Amino acid sequence: MALEKITSVSGQGVYVPGDDIDTDRIIPARFMKCVTFDGLGKYLFYDVRYDSDNNLTQHALNDPRFSKASIMLSGMNFGCGSSREHAPQSLHRAGYRAVIAGNFAEIFFGNAINLGIPCVALQQSERNSLAEIIESTPDTEIKIDLVQREIIANDTRFTFEIREGARESLLNGKWDPIDELLSKAEDIQKVASSLSYS
Repeated sequence: MALEKITSVSGQGVYVPGDDIDTDRIIPARFMKCVTFDGLGKYLFYDVRYDSDNNLTQHALNDPRFSKASIMLSGMNFGCGSSREHAPQSLHRAGYRAVIAGNFAEIFFGNAINLGIPCVALQQSERNSLAEIIESTPDTEIKIDLVQREIIANDTRFTFEIREGARESLLNGKWDPIDELLSKAEDIQKVASSLSYS
């Protein structure tokens, strides 16, 4: 099955400030008792979006101005901590299609790319500028152009960094390793048939 070639991602941005946002903050462990990933989106950042009485807090993800956001901006070392796949899954299920940060934890980055979620890195000063645009004009459409390696917001352009292998896999529609494996079913069967054991 051919996957979508992801050449760009566009949408409203939301700024979630902070460095070292770990996977347990992205999706608290108690919500990981699930057979599938369906429904994880509603628990995204749950412990900072709700207080102890389950009332909404002043978190950016609760702000009506950003209710349609699909691109998240954050700080350094995003997705650190335990290597749970549920973290990028919860972002994806909540409608996020890209993350912009200072840098990313290795396993989170790989899991996100495997879902077709570009994770691109910007320097601090550029993240500050982009955060100002998001806060001052929430309806601004942000475009992440993977071909040109640019983020475009209004008339402002930022050059981002992303590992070339990840970028190529997104551009070529080869970002899901399971899909890649399934596409080689005939070759796998040939090799299996040639083995001396079954």
